[in-house]
Amino acid sequence: MPRKKPLVVVTRKLPDVVETRMRELFETRLNEADRPLSQAELVEAVKTADVVVPTVTDRIDSAVLSQAGPNLKLIANFGNGVDNIDVITANNRGITVTNTPGVLTEDTADMTMALMLGVPRRIAEGIKVLEHGEWGGWSPTWMLGRRIWGKRLGIIGMGRIGQAVARRAKAFGMSIHYHNRRRVSEAVEESLEATYWESLDQMLARMDVVSIHCPHTPATYHLLSARRLKLMKPEAYIVNTARGEVIDEAALIRQLDAGQLAGAGLDVFEHEPAVNPKLVASNKVVLLPHMGSATVEGRVDMGEKVIINIKTFMDGHRPPDRVLPSML
Repeated sequence: MPRKKPLVVVTRKLPDVVETRMRELFETRLNEADRPLSQAELVEAVKTADVVVPTVTDRIDSAVLSQAGPNLKLIANFGNGVDNIDVITANNRGITVTNTPGVLTEDTADMTMALMLGVPRRIAEGIKVLEHGEWGGWSPTWMLGRRIWGKRLGIIGMGRIGQAVARRAKAFGMSIHYHNRRRVSEAVEESLEATYWESLDQMLARMDVVSIHCPHTPATYHLLSARRLKLMKPEAYIVNTARGEVIDEAALIRQLDAGQLAGAGLDVFEHEPAVNPKLVASNKVVLLPHMGSATVEGRVDMGEKVIINIKTFMDGHRPPDRVLPSML
């Protein structure tokens, strides 16, 4: 008699090719409407499923996990960041958590560079001028931005994405600096010609562009606080494609309004999906709706990683992308 397929509950619509493969391998419950699940619906999922596949928009906290049924053994997150999951509570309840690292690196780094160019070169402003029919022709002093060639880039979080951004920025003629919990290897530093700063404060005060690539954890909440934002040069720019909670958004708006920062490129926000109207109204920012990893290839790669993690786990082996509390 064939072994019963595990029940896998998927919380959002995934690429068709991923959903089709999941249905071949598992007893899969899909979300065709792609509507975010309510907390009650998430509770129902953890009560009944063997595996839950959530995304960044699903909050799997201790309140949800406390009602998990005996069959739930794996939370296979469709995403790299796991700040939406209480990993410690899951671990204590014997529930394994996995993520999808690595596959979004190049896509997110590309979008970071797009923002890094878009803000100093005033690309969004230029588009609006054309859309509103306000262009009167070329002028030598009109819409002047700042070049990024020759500028100092300070990267906060020198993991896979931070290093991918550094490679791109170096090709654009930028000088690479970074702050990280641990210093990267000498070989990586040499290849990127990167300067390490143990003190984040000291680095911030000297950079022309600051790009955030650290995860959102209790330790990084408002890492870019009002005090730290004030350390930055008035002509500096800040780019965030990581997590909105890393920046004190209200303080960022105050700095921009006061002319103490030149501009910001944001793909993430502190209270997503809500975006502060003051940011939307500002002509000093380029805003994107959390699109950093949004490529067809990237989403399919993420789905394949989720499938491998589930299949490996169900076959009785350690899944390749397990997340442990000690890693947070």
